[in-house]
Amino acid sequence: MDLKGKTAFITGGGSGIGLAMAEAFGRAGMSVMLADVDEGALNAAVERLEGLQIRAASVRCDVTERAAVEAAAARTVETFGKVHVVCNNAGVGAGGPLDQIAHADWDWVMAVNVMGVVYGLESFLPHIRAHGEGGAFVNTASMAGMVSAPGMEPYSATKFAVVAMSEGWAEQLAPENIGVSVLCPGFVKTRIDQSGRARGEKFGGPKALGPVDVNGPVQNGIDPGRVGERVREALERGERYIFTHPDMRPAIEMRFQRIMAGFDDAAASPALAGMDYTSPTFDPVALLKAES
Repeated sequence: MDLKGKTAFITGGGSGIGLAMAEAFGRAGMSVMLADVDEGALNAAVERLEGLQIRAASVRCDVTERAAVEAAAARTVETFGKVHVVCNNAGVGAGGPLDQIAHADWDWVMAVNVMGVVYGLESFLPHIRAHGEGGAFVNTASMAGMVSAPGMEPYSATKFAVVAMSEGWAEQLAPENIGVSVLCPGFVKTRIDQSGRARGEKFGGPKALGPVDVNGPVQNGIDPGRVGERVREALERGERYIFTHPDMRPAIEMRFQRIMAGFDDAAASPALAGMDYTSPTFDPVALLKAES
């Protein structure tokens, strides 16, 4: 994908990975619309981008509200004429012992990390289809969407969902020259460990923040700038899975080994012995077209 002269929309764009993607896209000649719930961060981010001679604008957007995302989509087209790349990047984290996670924590993480991505695709897809020039969605998942860590089940569940949705959407939209990529970073030096600062009232309101753990894995993660550049090059190359931590490959291979072992157990299962059944194979895109 040639990015020069095109427009990107980025949620969670006021800081961290979102702002880093905006800088990388801007250096490639794109215009960027930043969206975030933190207006102060948005204003500072736009000022920073303009100082780098990047054409930028911002819109406050709560991705848990479908109408807000639809309004942000309309604002983006009104401002820049067209939109080509949509980065559904806003994300929050919550976890803990399985019997101590509040219902509001589950509701909050699901609303931001899953439904925020759904609303982003549904709201922007008609605008991308309208200009007929193709485009791309980049949905931010995590390595937690590939391997689930104990104590992080709410977060991991949402990130596995983002991977699954992205894989299905990629197959559906490929014939329209609209790519769908899923970004799966490991630890990045962002403020994800302080995401409760912007928690909406309907999910219990902002949570009191403790001191930043300067020795923790987040604050010792890689620089967001590397992630932004990684996403840029992945878009230009048409990559579906965007990984940023190649040293985490063994963890994925271990999970796959356990899954394959499960299939080995099924193949040797007395309960399934002699079963005369073959699972159907099908083209999911063709099946969807036939049903419609």
